[in-house]
Amino acid sequence: MQAHELFRYFRMPEFGDFRQYMRTLPTNTLMGFGAFAALTTFWYATRPKALKPPCDLSMQSVEVEGTDGARRSTMLDSDEPLSFFYDDVTTLYETFQRGVQVSNNGPCLGSRKPDQPYEWISYKEVADKAECVGSALLQKGYKASPDQYFGIFAQNRPEWVIIEQGCYAYSMVVVPLYDTLGNEAITYIINKAELSLVFVDKPEKANLMLDSVENKLTPGLKTIIIMDPFDSDVVERGKKCGVEIMSMKAFEDLGRANRRKPKPPSPGDLAVICFTSGTTGDPKGALITHQNVVSDCSAFVKVTETVVAPSPDDTLISFLPLAHMFERVVESVILCHGAKIGFFQGDIRLLMDDLKMLQPTIFPVVPRLLNRMFDRIFGQANTTMKRWILDFASKRKEAELRSGIIRNNSLWDKIIFHKIQASLGGKVRLMVTGAAPVSATVLTFLRAALGCQFYEGYGQTECTAGCSLTVPGDWTAGHVGAPMPCSLIKLVDVEEMNYLAAKGEGEICVKGPNVFKGYLKDPAKTAEALDKDGWLHTGDIGKWLPNGTLKIIDRKKHIFKLAQGEYIAPEKIENIYQRSEPVAQVFVHGESLQAFLIAIVVPDVETLTSWAKKKGFITSHADLCKNKDVKKMILEDMVRLGKEAGLKTFEQVKGIALHLELFSVENGLLTPTLKAKRPELRKYFRSQIDELYSTIKI
Repeated sequence: MQAHELFRYFRMPEFGDFRQYMRTLPTNTLMGFGAFAALTTFWYATRPKALKPPCDLSMQSVEVEGTDGARRSTMLDSDEPLSFFYDDVTTLYETFQRGVQVSNNGPCLGSRKPDQPYEWISYKEVADKAECVGSALLQKGYKASPDQYFGIFAQNRPEWVIIEQGCYAYSMVVVPLYDTLGNEAITYIINKAELSLVFVDKPEKANLMLDSVENKLTPGLKTIIIMDPFDSDVVERGKKCGVEIMSMKAFEDLGRANRRKPKPPSPGDLAVICFTSGTTGDPKGALITHQNVVSDCSAFVKVTETVVAPSPDDTLISFLPLAHMFERVVESVILCHGAKIGFFQGDIRLLMDDLKMLQPTIFPVVPRLLNRMFDRIFGQANTTMKRWILDFASKRKEAELRSGIIRNNSLWDKIIFHKIQASLGGKVRLMVTGAAPVSATVLTFLRAALGCQFYEGYGQTECTAGCSLTVPGDWTAGHVGAPMPCSLIKLVDVEEMNYLAAKGEGEICVKGPNVFKGYLKDPAKTAEALDKDGWLHTGDIGKWLPNGTLKIIDRKKHIFKLAQGEYIAPEKIENIYQRSEPVAQVFVHGESLQAFLIAIVVPDVETLTSWAKKKGFITSHADLCKNKDVKKMILEDMVRLGKEAGLKTFEQVKGIALHLELFSVENGLLTPTLKAKRPELRKYFRSQIDELYSTIKI
């Protein structure tokens, strides 16, 4: 009932006695009624509302007939996977051109110097610079063709996108390189992709590449374009070994003086060769087409269009490596909608300062960063009372999550969580995590604390980053959502691990327009990944949940046998043990000549001391790691968790060694996507492994 109708209603004759009664009430009582009415009205106006989900949350995927149990998103109108969301966006060139139009030539790419605000270049400026870069490549004698490859060896920065768009405007292909691959892998990629021209950000990288040329390791490299300032020594060194060194500005000027009309690509043309670092062997070059990327972007837009549709008002913080497909897909979505991309300064330690300055609305993340945020928040709650209040507030907001409500304006946000939200700039409305598993506890807490829509995706380079994604309104954790509209997903039997598709478990296989075309010049590896029917075999083990979402439960590729013939999937065991409070990282190891498992454990610096203190040990972190009783207690806690999770006796470790330093990309024990490099871990900890096997008697 509207207010004016209510007024007329109470003016009716039969309400005369009521009006007379109200006149007799004391002023304080009337003021109380008024305050109550005002509060009630305010509550109704501001009460939290659950988002309307884009599909029935109890049935998020359906089976496709004639596909051996493959499932698709219920957001599709047919069994045909989605290739394009916008009719005029079928390539990455068209993606950017749409952004130019809808942005109304607004700001596109931003960067900053220390202690300075962001400086922006517009969409038309980026388009102009991109065409200059592409024209310069043609002037240098290269072809406007999808079999023409160029390397980009740089951190995220505006030039990265400009070069990429310059290549796309003339149907050329980019080959990203990145530091954590290591010198040997970079040399391998330059030769494998036959790169004769590479763009680098810093002169140090140019010198690194000149080392390879001088040692006759990369004889085909002829030109290096450097983005940052450099001195004449690099130029002279290049001349001596037959490599031309040019500045990015000079290269752009060359193109501007010899401008050529763009020659846009077709959807099926190659766009990117993304080399995956892998956990073993040489990098593999995944062949990614324009359609692959656009279909993945289109699927994300389709899932989220009704609740978080990107617009020119949005701003993305770019810090995850552009050399990986996850960041590339996110940035393509942003560019398609005319929004802004602000790049971090290049130092992850300054990211929080960049966030406060940029105030992004869209923030893609990886679990490692989420875990740090979670640990820091609880680390600052350093008293029993603070922890109780934090826990109480998060539980109140988690109750709203279970009702499908996401917001950042509750009482708990104002009292408890506003500082956490402000640390990210205060305007984040959308977060996406992928690349590795994230703890359900961490994800649920941060969804509550940050009060923004927070999606979790699953996929790999070979399916262009994503094949499944959580949907708006489903804020439960512990799964990776339903198939994205661009993908069909089926599970196939892995009999040796007792995972059977008939029981809703098996290896995850993906098919659709987002699945790559194979590996560069590697038919054997391509045949391992893609079967004859075009299904990508991921090597991950999944399980269908009753609501049609997918849960990752194991990994196929790293299974091994113990001496008695039992199959072991170490990553499943590691995921269980990492829930132990004092454990930061764990590497489970077994051998075919041994009857039991052992593990290397990296204790959590922040939690081990307080955990050990409760057990009666008060000393330094380093001394705790040397203490046999502490090691025994950690092992007992891990085994306890293993029992609770249903691990079989032979799946439990019998002994552990404690190690002080975290496994990381920098020390070569993790891949750039934060997966364990198992061969390197075995080699690195060989002495500890041998000692454990020689001293443990069972």
